This record gives sequence, structure tokens and C-alpha cells, in this order.
Amino acid sequence: MVTAEQNIETADPTNIVIFGAAGDLTKRKLIPALVRMIDCGLVHPDSRIIGVVNNRTEEVWFKLIRDGLEQFSPELGMDGDRWAAFASRLIMVPGDLAQQDTYVRLRESLQTLGGRKNAMFYCAVPPEWYGKVANGLESTGLVSEEEGYRRLVIEKPFGMNLETARALNQELQSVFDEKQIYRIDHYLGKESVQNLLVYRFANSIMEPLWNRNYIDHIQISVSETLGIEYRAKYYEHSGALRDMIQSHLMQVMTLVAMEPPVEFTADAVRDEKMKVLRAVRRFDPDHVKNQTVAAQYASGAINEDQVPAYVAEEGVSPDSATETFAAVRFFIDNWRWQGVPFILWTGKRLPKKVSEVMIRFRKPPFNLFDSHASIPAPNALVFRLQPDGGVVLRLNAKKPGLTTDNEELVMRAPYADNASEVADAYEVLMHDVLTGDGTLFSRSDEVEESWDIVEPILGAWKDRVSIERYRAGTWDIPAMDELASDCACGWHKPS
Repeated sequence: MVTAEQNIETADPTNIVIFGAAGDLTKRKLIPALVRMIDCGLVHPDSRIIGVVNNRTEEVWFKLIRDGLEQFSPELGMDGDRWAAFASRLIMVPGDLAQQDTYVRLRESLQTLGGRKNAMFYCAVPPEWYGKVANGLESTGLVSEEEGYRRLVIEKPFGMNLETARALNQELQSVFDEKQIYRIDHYLGKESVQNLLVYRFANSIMEPLWNRNYIDHIQISVSETLGIEYRAKYYEHSGALRDMIQSHLMQVMTLVAMEPPVEFTADAVRDEKMKVLRAVRRFDPDHVKNQTVAAQYASGAINEDQVPAYVAEEGVSPDSATETFAAVRFFIDNWRWQGVPFILWTGKRLPKKVSEVMIRFRKPPFNLFDSHASIPAPNALVFRLQPDGGVVLRLNAKKPGLTTDNEELVMRAPYADNASEVADAYEVLMHDVLTGDGTLFSRSDEVEESWDIVEPILGAWKDRVSIERYRAGTWDIPAMDELASDCACGWHKPS
């Protein structure tokens, strides 16, 4: 939660329009985030929340929103006067997104706030509707910024491959200017991810070591204990590579590897991220197998609870070869990172729920101590993104007693003293949209470049009929040990 004492930019009064306002994303994430934003002044008091809803009365929609708050965010205490105050901001526009009349009614519902009709259009709908919504807004004159700013927010996936990503960008850019489009990636809204830039560029001890001369390799990971839950329809077409690596983890990689921008502005930061993506070594289709890992969870136990195999999940084909674990070994061919492996990996039904960036430094060049003493382990700097965000530094120290043997000393620095100090990702990102800050959003060229990088992998994996399996609740993926075999200390399994 952002506190009132923090120096935050005040957003202008805005019509916050949500397409798909009765959907799961709205109930679970968007409405709770907006309530918190109102509480701490991130939403102007005169702003209104307009929900575009199909096949529901206003009474039913209001009840759905209130029930969602009670179910997913009971800590907000939305009872009595508190609910009434929030409900007074809500406006419902009924209609089908495929019908022109819906957008006419939406235009009529936009209120003049502070002398302007600013509008943020949030597409909390499946990606196939993004173009239809954009065209519907254009057809009723809702794209023009003569009456106030217009900003379109879309959720990932931004396409499912390079061809569809380009087509989506072209369709949206035929209606909106690129500066009006905000491709939201909730992962970049996490404060611990944003903090990577501060760790790097606000601490002078980092820069001299942040290069191929001192770093052996880097691992960026998202380990989950959950399975696919209710997302089988999406996940069967996506898999772990599209779901996490192409979007979230490659974005984190650009933050870790980028050069210092000339200023902390949206385009300056995104220009440096693009330089990283352009420097990523392209994959030879014949060598994809040696540079990637794909696996799928079998049945097993998570925290002593038995869980089914992926192919036994509801909505999943029993002969599915979709990967629930994916790893890719990237190289960035530039002066700073030449020869340093970046291993990005993610998986479901693993023993721990942890997201980390692990920087493994090179081994000491010489064992200075007695020949019988153990060789010092390479140092590691770990940025814990979630849970319990912070920094862990692993150093070598002498064991107590009459010996020169060493042991690992672990130094921990938590990012925040308690979770209430950390803003939710959707709070951060929606506030950025309201204030017009695109720093944490993907630009069209970033999206297309990242798809271009993984396209050979998608091609190599497209027609597979079998896949390696790992037991749920274990790290039993031998191919990962092989992928990281020449890296100091091998595959880093989060603890």
C-alpha cells in the first residue's frame, strides 16, 4: 500500500472505463486495486469508474462487484458507508462489445471532470477483442484527444507468436498512437522488480562488477507450487515459454542487462531495453534442443498434498505435450555481456514458490589457503522478487576454530519491513497510466523483438508428440542440470 507521506504524482480526474467489468480480472485485481488507490490518493476524487457489462442489470453488477470485494479482498472492509462511497463512483454501461450502440452509450456516459473528458480504457477481455474495442472506440470518436487524453490498456498475451504480435500492433496503431497504448505486464509492476534499476544505478559498488569480467552467469527464475488452476484453455495453447519467459522473464533480463539510460524517462529506459533485445544471440533451429529445456509435471505431492499430473487436469488433453516447465539459455552479444549465459527458467508444481534473479560471480582465481581447505564457493548476489522481496549476498568466511576452512555466510537485506508497505502491481501500473508514465509498459518494438528471439524455439517445439516429465513437488529435471553444467555451482534451486 502506498502511504500518504510518499511523494506521488497526482492524477487528473479521469473516466476509468473497464471493458469486461463483470469478469474475473476485474473482480480479483482491478476493483480491489482501485479501492486501495482511492484510499491513498492515487485516484483523483472526481474520477469515475465506468463498467461496460453485457447481459446484466445494474443491480446485479453492483452486487457482483461487492461480492468480489468480500471474497477476494475482505481486508478492505467494504461494508456500510464505505461501500456506499465507492459505489457512488460506479457507472454501468450495458451492451455487447460487438455492437455499435454500446460505444455510443459509452460516449454518452463519459463525464466532464475538471473541465475535461479524460478516459482510460482498460481491456479486461480476451485478446481477440482488443482490435474490436479499438475500432468501436474510433467509430464513435472516442480516440481523439480534443476533449481530454485517451489511453488504451491491454493485458498479455500480446500475440502468440511474431506474426500475431505484429498483426495486433498494426491493428491497434491504426487507431491509436503508440504513446496512447499501454501494454500492461503486472510482473513489471512489482516493486521488487522496479527496484532492480535502483539497486543497479543508485549504488556505485555494483557497476564495476556488473560485467563479464566478474560474473560467471545469471539465472532469472519463477518457481510456482500451483498448477494451472482454471487456466487450462489458455495454457494448452500457451505453455510456460509463452506464458512466462517470452514476456515476464525476458523483460526482467533487459532490466538486469541494460546500460544506464541518459535519464529516467519512459523512452530512455525502453531504448536501453531494446538494445539488449537486439543484442540477444538468435537461435539456430538445429541447436535449440541443446539450449532449451521443456518438461511437464507428473503427479506428486505439494506440501504433503497429492496433486494430479498436468494431463489429468480438467480441460487438458490426456496426450498433451504442453510444457509446464521451460528454460532457455540466452547470450547477449555485446561488450558488457559477451560469453555470460543468462538462464531463464520457470515451472509449475515445483517445491517452492519463489521468484529470483541470481547473479553468480566467477570463482576465486587461486586457493590461497591450505591445500586441505575446501575451495571457496563462488559468491552470489540474489535479488528476491517474491515472496519477501529483498537482497541476499552469499560470501565466504572462515569457520570458527583452529582451521582455515571456509563456510558460506549469508547476508540478507529485506526490501520492506512488512507487506503492507509494498504496493500491489496493479495499483502501481494503473497509477502510471493515469499519470501518463509508460516506463513500465512494453513498447511495440520490444514486443516484436522478444517474439522474434523465441520464434525458432516455438518452431522447434511445435510438432513434438512427447515431453520429459518431472514429479510434482520435486526438482527432478535432469535436463536442467545438463543445461547449467558449465556454470559455476550449476542449476540454482531457490531455498
